Amino acid sequence: MDTVFNLSSVLVMPLWALMIFAPLWRVTRTIMQSPWVIAPAALLYAVLVLPSIATVFPAVSSPNLEGIRTLLSSQSGATIAWVHFLAFDLFVGRWAYLESRALNLNVFAMAVVLFFTLMLGPVGALLYLGLRTTARGVTRENVKLEV
Repeated sequence: MDTVFNLSSVLVMPLWALMIFAPLWRVTRTIMQSPWVIAPAALLYAVLVLPSIATVFPAVSSPNLEGIRTLLSSQSGATIAWVHFLAFDLFVGRWAYLESRALNLNVFAMAVVLFFTLMLGPVGALLYLGLRTTARGVTRENVKLEV
């Protein structure tokens, strides 16, 4: 399980690097346009969680602090949770990246937002919501993107 945990980031780090360090590169936009970029992490999550579904599902379907603590205290539980974070943080980061390009938001500000989305998912999402709210001319009518 250590190896899976250690290598799981390899699935997503190149995509984060593209969004943060080469946001204006045509190749970055082409790659990130596909919603399938999250598929490797999502597939790894499915491979990890499905054999453990009898343990995981009761803990998440009727959550309580002790049940979640127990689930996450094992190597497999922590690895499953980590891959879950990787997949969903990438999904949110991809959305923010694509929308920021459509809105022509500052790439340096977005690098900070994307870094925080990678490191502290919901904090990055909040930063992005704040950034897009303060950007001039941003309305629901002028931003139409597929996620």
